[in-house]
Amino acid sequence: MRDLKKWDPENEQFWEKEGKRIANRNLWISIPSLLCGFAVWMYWSIITVQMLNLGFSYTPAELFTLTAIAGLTGATLRIPASFFVRICGGKYTIFLTTSLLIIPALGTGLALQSVDTPLWVFQLMALLSGIGGGNFAASMSNISFFFPRKQQGLALGLNAGLGNFGVTSMQVLVPLFMTFGAFTWIGGGESMILQKASGTLIGTIPAGSETWIQNAGFVWLLLLVPLAFATWFGMNNINTPEVTPKQPHALIAFAIIIGMLGVGFVTSAGGLWLMLPTEANGSGFGVPKELVIVAVLAVTVFVLKVIPGGVGENLSQQYKIFDNKHTWVMSILYVMTFGSFIGFAAAFPLSIKIIFGNSHIIVDGVMTHDTINPNAPSALTYAWIAPFIGALIRPVGGWLADKFGGAAVTHVCAIFMVIFAVGAGHYMKVAYHSPMPEESFMPFFLLFLGLFAASGIGNGSTFRSIAVIFPREQAGPVLGWTSAVAAYGAFYIPQVFGERIAAGEPGKAMVGFALFYAVCIGINWFYYLRKSGEFYNP
Repeated sequence: MRDLKKWDPENEQFWEKEGKRIANRNLWISIPSLLCGFAVWMYWSIITVQMLNLGFSYTPAELFTLTAIAGLTGATLRIPASFFVRICGGKYTIFLTTSLLIIPALGTGLALQSVDTPLWVFQLMALLSGIGGGNFAASMSNISFFFPRKQQGLALGLNAGLGNFGVTSMQVLVPLFMTFGAFTWIGGGESMILQKASGTLIGTIPAGSETWIQNAGFVWLLLLVPLAFATWFGMNNINTPEVTPKQPHALIAFAIIIGMLGVGFVTSAGGLWLMLPTEANGSGFGVPKELVIVAVLAVTVFVLKVIPGGVGENLSQQYKIFDNKHTWVMSILYVMTFGSFIGFAAAFPLSIKIIFGNSHIIVDGVMTHDTINPNAPSALTYAWIAPFIGALIRPVGGWLADKFGGAAVTHVCAIFMVIFAVGAGHYMKVAYHSPMPEESFMPFFLLFLGLFAASGIGNGSTFRSIAVIFPREQAGPVLGWTSAVAAYGAFYIPQVFGERIAAGEPGKAMVGFALFYAVCIGINWFYYLRKSGEFYNP
């Protein structure tokens, strides 16, 4: 498609005559591209559960590192991705970042064909799958430029909400495709035998059944290959001063994008090495995860800025968003909403497997957690429902925010998130000290459904607030930046869950999150709901 030299969506005549048609076409190609990004980024939450069921020789703590590695990398890559559209153009950005997902999808499928594959191979694939997490920032920034301000709440809600369906789609499609040899006819590998019961959305699969775990990677090639053609032939660059003022040639744009992604990969890998133990291919230094996040953020931002030539100069202009205090305020609020959604989505399946999949009984005066629970709910049967609700309801959050105000909707969501988090934490504590943890599963599960629903609505409402608070030339980069900071939830929450489960107190993790939500209630009220606030009820 041709580059757009003129783009004025706020002009109603232009919008109705040609703008709406072009914007909608780009939106409906963007959505499945973003969906695949989320799927490849988050499929470790399902793969790790099945690796346990198949007897891969990794501890639960090591498997939690795979979701954490993908989470940290995906969040970090959102930092450079926030600025791709401004520098390289929306079409070139979405085409390349979508096409690059073929590498981890194919590589993961090949690695899963053997239980003897070393851990570092899976860690490398988890690192590369972070590309899918980074795509969100570029996608949201790109779509924000296509629509008039009064419709951005719904448009961004649709892009993000239906894109978030990548989590649910993955949690439904991956277990189903693992039940048959969909790719054996093209050398897709042989089946393996389940050592523990597994499941799909339609029920439990008994131990002793065949499974094709490698299909968890291969299945996404069915979408990614045609999407590469759709993005190239169906999307547009917007070559205007507000969007991409100096559009480079496609090959130059690709080189810039790959170089900036490389910065994110290096800083992520460095942070992970400092944090992980030696048995998980880390340094063993045990640097606290909070310091790792801050260090990776700071170093990535600094290195990108000092890139010589036009890239560094362009970023210096876009970095002006950091001088606006509301960039930081909205980052905190978006951590509460999207950070919770993506973090819980990453940790939820494996947490169900570990907390409810075993009976927690006292042996010789010591509480043990390794006795298989014959009445355990299947993580793969239930895990998809919660993120499905969170993603489904996200566009509703954008619509409600357009109608009642972003801050007001965010405030109500935060209150409910406190209540649901405390309740879920209580039942996690009870279950982890019970010989029959399944008795606590349903209230735990229902509370998590509420938590995902509240975070999903809040996702839409916070993005609407950003569109109102910031000028148009800053709104896109701010959308990308806040999403980058919030995406560290995909790294932080699985790590916290893994640590608290190892310490025998998983409920405390939820109490800590509830306290953070309570702080966010105060921040949101102070800046956006006080009548004397600078942006009262935006």
